[in-house]
Amino acid sequence: MDRRVLPYRLLRPSVGIGLLALGMLGASVSPAGATAPHPKRKEQYKAQVEKLEETWRTAQLNDDVAAMDKLLSDDYVGITMAGQVVTKMQQLDRMRNRELVVNTIVLSDVKVKLIGTTAAIVTSLADVDGTNEGASMHGTYRYTRVYSRLPTGTWKITNFEATRVEPAPPQPAGRHSRGNRE
Repeated sequence: MDRRVLPYRLLRPSVGIGLLALGMLGASVSPAGATAPHPKRKEQYKAQVEKLEETWRTAQLNDDVAAMDKLLSDDYVGITMAGQVVTKMQQLDRMRNRELVVNTIVLSDVKVKLIGTTAAIVTSLADVDGTNEGASMHGTYRYTRVYSRLPTGTWKITNFEATRVEPAPPQPAGRHSRGNRE
């Protein structure tokens, strides 16, 4: 056998095995971290979603059907303050036909939770005043809105649910709260 060929043939499998081992090591180091955004990216995503929340609020207040159309995903499903299940088209029609009229929305306790790089869950407390199908709608609601991030980088609202926050029941006369005992 030619000496020049022998070392090359011996070296070749070991290089391949070394590269294979290196690739396996790299794959096993961070499979869970593969979907977690970099801290700077995470803050960017949160800021994008917070901005979209304000865009949503403004669209609701101004009956801006075109803006709402851009915000909602085609497979959007919402559960309204009255417990109705609505699709994207139904929600847009409710705005277009003024079945839902929102005069004020004051948001507080807004929290954005990212799920990897493709989803965000927003929870908030909303004080709302308006009408729903002609009936007065006034109160405080907790809501959850889910955003999905498309491969293009655009965020879309995929789900929404609102729950009315009932006022605390009055305490019977003569009872003291724990902190007021004498």
